[in-house]
Amino acid sequence: MKLLYLLIINFGLLLSSHSADANTLPQQETREPEAATGLTEQQLVRSKKSMVAAAHPIAVAAGQRILAKGGSAIDAAITTQLMLGLVEPQSSGIGGGAFILHWHKTSQRLTSFDGREQAPAMADGKLFSENGKTLDWRSAYVGGKSVGVPGVLKALAMAHQQYGRLPWPVLFEDAITAAEQGFEVTPRMAKHLAMGWNEGVKTLAPAKDYFYPDGQALPAGKTITNPDYGKLLRAIAKEGVAAFYQGENAEALVKTVRSAATNPGVISLEDLRNYQAVEREVLCQAYRQYQVCGMAPPSSGGIAVLQILGILSAFDVAKLQPDSAQAVHLISQAARLAFADRERFAADTDFSPVPVAGLLDPAYLASRAKLINPVRNLAVVAAGQPDGAEPLADARAVEFENTSHFSVVDQYGNAVSMTTSIENVFGSGLMVNGYLLNNQLTDFSLRAEVDGKLVANRVEGGKRPRSSMAPMMVFDQDNNLKLLTGSPGGSRIINYVAQNLVAVLDWQLNLEQAINLPRFTHRNDYLALEAGTALAELAPVLEAMGYQVRVQDLNSGIHAIELNAAGLEGVADPRREGTAAGH
Repeated sequence: MKLLYLLIINFGLLLSSHSADANTLPQQETREPEAATGLTEQQLVRSKKSMVAAAHPIAVAAGQRILAKGGSAIDAAITTQLMLGLVEPQSSGIGGGAFILHWHKTSQRLTSFDGREQAPAMADGKLFSENGKTLDWRSAYVGGKSVGVPGVLKALAMAHQQYGRLPWPVLFEDAITAAEQGFEVTPRMAKHLAMGWNEGVKTLAPAKDYFYPDGQALPAGKTITNPDYGKLLRAIAKEGVAAFYQGENAEALVKTVRSAATNPGVISLEDLRNYQAVEREVLCQAYRQYQVCGMAPPSSGGIAVLQILGILSAFDVAKLQPDSAQAVHLISQAARLAFADRERFAADTDFSPVPVAGLLDPAYLASRAKLINPVRNLAVVAAGQPDGAEPLADARAVEFENTSHFSVVDQYGNAVSMTTSIENVFGSGLMVNGYLLNNQLTDFSLRAEVDGKLVANRVEGGKRPRSSMAPMMVFDQDNNLKLLTGSPGGSRIINYVAQNLVAVLDWQLNLEQAINLPRFTHRNDYLALEAGTALAELAPVLEAMGYQVRVQDLNSGIHAIELNAAGLEGVADPRREGTAAGH
């Protein structure tokens, strides 16, 4: 009780950033945080000209080779993605989608490319219903119903047309070589296969034959090839993305989805031929002396992260210790408020009226901040009433952690922050020409209507499902790029990225310290504290504040780059297998 009393006194002092003398407040935590049990803290990597930070060393090396050849950030991003789809197939690939933030230094232009998957034209609110009953997520994700029209290649091609420097075929060379000559299975891929979480990849050919030869999961260290993937990449390198969206590959994709042994889907050749990536305006908002920028809908990640920061603007977060119960409480309350709004309003703005301006309005966020109890977890947090809001139902969609994020800065000062996904680990379990198909349509609400009200994020033909992916960029007062960050992690992405931004911008930690911080998340459901870390020891205090606490593994994958006067600094999340490299 004494500890809780001290917590209450100290936190009460934070209600106004100007109401107390700084000497009475907790000092900034400057030591490097203790890494989670069994994890190795990543070393900060420094370079002068360029850098890639991604989830696999082979992908980082391939991207860096493109930069060394004079390629642009988007050139390197293409090569990095093509390699990740081969060596980290459980997380992303050309059968999925992505959100890309791009900064062009010369023109001082920040834009984004939406390569999110799209529902087939024939899909509707009954897609995941059988015999009048809604499928549960576990039954819905395997097979064809869950597959959205892939978008990552169209988005990368659109970006390359504007910002590429090297010829398109050059960007495919490393991935083709690795696919044809072989690469080693990593412990992370092997572990996922051994766990057998994805029923589809274990039972549906050809995925089961590739990942489970002779009925056994591929072991770590085994060298494998993927000649089908290499052959398709050769065609795309030569003919452009038409080789994916039309012709033999398109026919094979449609046949695989529509004739799937489990949950046959409704994708057509027209769906593939008609898919278009979208260049969208970026959402930016002031936070302290910085401008923080992220994706617009159909990502909910950009809005939610900016909402969390906007709510935190009412508090002197810099005075909190990163591993304190005060910090966990304040950031968790801000996250609860953002997630409540997300569940009601976030969706594809081409189909649903999302009150973006209202959700990010400083006055609205200030009113939400006033709801926070400084010493107690709120019993109920509901969606607010921002300007432009329409009557809608709340509805959750399951989002899993098997996504990938990478950051790139080239020698010209251009940058890419890109989050890419096939959703569940190994996606839908369906495989075509050496790549896995996504199960992103289960990111829609499986129910279209609740209590007589429509759900914004319901399935509609041609619609893009809501996403939590949150690639972000931060700019200083002179509009200089300061930070690129993002993470995989399903809906926890929002928590991971917001915490990372607070660590760098408020607590002034370097990237190594910030990325090694213990994780905590709150999605307006329960408070998760990362197992094996100092935060886990705070469980009794936080439970006394009214939290339902779970101590568990938290599987972030932040790959970030910071720009400063000395050059570039980058680091990879110790919870994944990535690296950062530059020259």
